Amino acid sequence: METSKTIALFVATALAEIIGCYLPFLWLKRDKSAWLLVPAATSLALFAWLLTLHPTAAGRVYAAYGGVYIGVAVLWLWIVDEVTPSTSDLVGVGVCFVGMAIIMFGPRHSG
Repeated sequence: METSKTIALFVATALAEIIGCYLPFLWLKRDKSAWLLVPAATSLALFAWLLTLHPTAAGRVYAAYGGVYIGVAVLWLWIVDEVTPSTSDLVGVGVCFVGMAIIMFGPRHSG
């Protein structure tokens, strides 16, 4: 169950970061309202807070989170941007997920 919680927390963290960056993109590049910066800032604050909820060392969390972020970003590409990921995109995500799993769930040596 701990593995599921960790992955769910990483996915929520990635969504908070992506939304926090996507909303300013809409304002700057797509001429949307500057009011989008308010939920963007809130989303980025949520992103930072979510990263603190992991019970392991910050550096390990940040490293492993990067792999999940890549997977969620490619999913965003597909669902929100309506761009079908390439085979290379999907292979890259798979490699990142393997790296995340090794970092987060690999054996630890004390000392």
